[in-house]
Amino acid sequence: MTPHFREARRADVPEVVALLADDTLGATREGTGEIDRYLAAFDAMRAEGANHLIVGEAGGRVVATYQLTFITGLSLKATRRAQVESVRVAAGLRGGGIGQLLMADAERRAREAGCGLIQLTSNRERAAAHRFYDRLGYAASHLGYKKPLG
Repeated sequence: MTPHFREARRADVPEVVALLADDTLGATREGTGEIDRYLAAFDAMRAEGANHLIVGEAGGRVVATYQLTFITGLSLKATRRAQVESVRVAAGLRGGGIGQLLMADAERRAREAGCGLIQLTSNRERAAAHRFYDRLGYAASHLGYKKPLG
């Protein structure tokens, strides 16, 4: 099964949220019953312009997703960056090459947007994801920090 990657539509949001909730970490932090909150966030992302929700569609359903944000800054000689977040592939399809296609799609979009660097964060508990990113040539070059502001 080879998905077609495209910009998400508002109607895709429930399927994307289901993918986000369909793993050990997501099950504890996503609220599939709070769809209005996710729809509002999707609308805000669309309005920002540099923030894209991408879905992989196959067989008439969303089977993969990622968020891609373009960041313009001054560091690294003003290198434009692409930040990849919320990478998910449907549970029954993991290990079949869709993740590799997904990341290739993200890299292509980043290059087309003039980015010279693509970066991502991954929860420390996602050991299989870390092996996946290592195989694709990503380097664990930084230590990330987060602080809730709520």
